[in-house]
Amino acid sequence: YNPKQYKEPPQEELSEEEKVEQAYSFVQIRSHSVDAPPPPPAMPKRNKQEGGGVIGLLNNIVSDLKLEMNQDKLTEEDAQADYEKLAADAAAKREASVQSLSEKEAALAQANGDLLDLKESKKDSETDKSEAQATEMNLHAECDWLVENFETRKTARTEELEALDKAKAVLSGADFSLLQVESSAKPATLLSKS
Repeated sequence: YNPKQYKEPPQEELSEEEKVEQAYSFVQIRSHSVDAPPPPPAMPKRNKQEGGGVIGLLNNIVSDLKLEMNQDKLTEEDAQADYEKLAADAAAKREASVQSLSEKEAALAQANGDLLDLKESKKDSETDKSEAQATEMNLHAECDWLVENFETRKTARTEELEALDKAKAVLSGADFSLLQVESSAKPATLLSKS
């Protein structure tokens, strides 16, 4: 408290009636009746066994404090047990999560390995397929060539067999000079694949 900072409250203007009352304050305007004061509150009766005054009050305070301390101790023990259970549950959950994560990582690694094996197998299969297709195309081309030239080759083979028979006959002494053979513009030869 600093008295230098104190400011007096502004004075209120008194009404006419209040001014008259202040001026004639000792004049009795009405009579006052004096009532008897109310009786004092009844004090509880105390037994001598409850202890006397301050000592009994202190004993009550001490017993209340002991009761509160016991309740606080029980509450603390319950809270500690709850915390330990929560910590154990969290550790178990964390352990399960780590185990699950390691299992999932192992499964992922296995799946990636299987994927690489399947990709390699697919690549080999595609190579084999393309080789088989190339072989099929080559065989198809050869077959087409054989089908296209079958008659020509058959005729050439027949003519060559006849020529060989004649050559054999000439070598064995037969005379074909009087025999007229159909002449062809080109000599008969075996066709070869180009």
